[in-house]
Amino acid sequence: MDIQQNIGSKECAVIWLRRDLRLEDNTALNKALESGLQVLPLFIFDTQILDHLQRNDPRVEFIHARLKAMHELLNAQGSGILCLHGDPLAQWKVLIRICKIRKVYYNEDYEPAAIERDEGIRQFLETRNIKVHACKDQLVFAPGEVMKSDGLPYTVYTPYKKTWLAKFQAVTSRKISPGRFLAYRAPFPSLDVMGFEKSGIQVPDPDLDNIQHYAEKRDFPAEDATTRFGPHLRFGTVSIRQIIENLPPDSGVFLSELIWREFFMQILYHYPHVVTRSFREKYDKIEWRNNKDEFTAWCRGETGYPMVDAGMRELNATGFMHNRVRMVTASFLCKHLLIDWRWGEAYFADKLLDFELSSNNGNWQWAAGTGCDAAPYFRVFNPESQQKKFDPEMKYVKKWVPEAGTSHYVKPIVEHSFARQRALAAYKVINDNK
Repeated sequence: MDIQQNIGSKECAVIWLRRDLRLEDNTALNKALESGLQVLPLFIFDTQILDHLQRNDPRVEFIHARLKAMHELLNAQGSGILCLHGDPLAQWKVLIRICKIRKVYYNEDYEPAAIERDEGIRQFLETRNIKVHACKDQLVFAPGEVMKSDGLPYTVYTPYKKTWLAKFQAVTSRKISPGRFLAYRAPFPSLDVMGFEKSGIQVPDPDLDNIQHYAEKRDFPAEDATTRFGPHLRFGTVSIRQIIENLPPDSGVFLSELIWREFFMQILYHYPHVVTRSFREKYDKIEWRNNKDEFTAWCRGETGYPMVDAGMRELNATGFMHNRVRMVTASFLCKHLLIDWRWGEAYFADKLLDFELSSNNGNWQWAAGTGCDAAPYFRVFNPESQQKKFDPEMKYVKKWVPEAGTSHYVKPIVEHSFARQRALAAYKVINDNK
């Protein structure tokens, strides 16, 4: 594509879209439109990320479809989204040579790799006299805005939540600011041009109505009572402000889940070692069994425990797993099978439509007992009692494991009481050697 021919030589401000795939209530976009410059929306399909994904990854398909819809909306204004494909810094180096960019706006990303990427690009752009503006957008409170009285970050959820709520004031979403988009006409790139194809898995639309009964129904997987906001928060097709602004009364339980998201994001920001190591580093010494055959059985949903198997089969087929079931399957892998939580975290990262590094990492470490929970190592979910409590009629189980309860169903991979004692013994060794 001849970018210069399609864009021309007018001075412009660039809004660099990343995980904020919307036009309304987009902080960086509004700031760009208020700059007085014509605005060029930019998205870079980052090959440093894409090269590690399956060619039919449904999340790439979702991002592509969302960007295309935004591009078509902007076409009506004589503009569009410039989509590039490659290493971000290399793409910026090409772009500034052929476009008169005066300002760049983007919304902050708090993951370690994203921080490193953004800092490198910011430094490069500023050496070319291009002003860079990073905006808070994906959180109510960015890391560093909710801190303990001694100035240190919170590492326990409940006091973090209390301070978060004490600081919180009503949020208001904003319509798109008045301003002009840069005239831009060019075909939108296809999935196959980037080496990807359709997956057959669709990202469901969010369901705000389910918030009405979220507190009483959220733990029952057969109810299908979750909001499905996860992927939309992850990729920013809806803003956190839009969600909170539209919450019905008595939505405290759901709001707590949004606060958990911000808690884990600030944990990742302040303690980046959690990406590869345990939050409580002593637990890096656990002697995991890491039996590959048992891990494969867990991945396939063939452990002989119906709720575990239902969850894994749902994940493999749809890219989604109910939150209660996520806890059960994660606990089973780490405690029953004594398989390193990082194996499960990586598998979920490959499969979940709503994969977000901070939440995935935080929840896996919570399940494994290696994270920031106060006394977590002795928590071992009993998958049988969990199924009896939360899926008593086996509606969820039967949907995904129709052979459960018949002679065709696999035998349990390990006996619960034995596995529990084995896990407690492995953790006790670590706790006794403080």
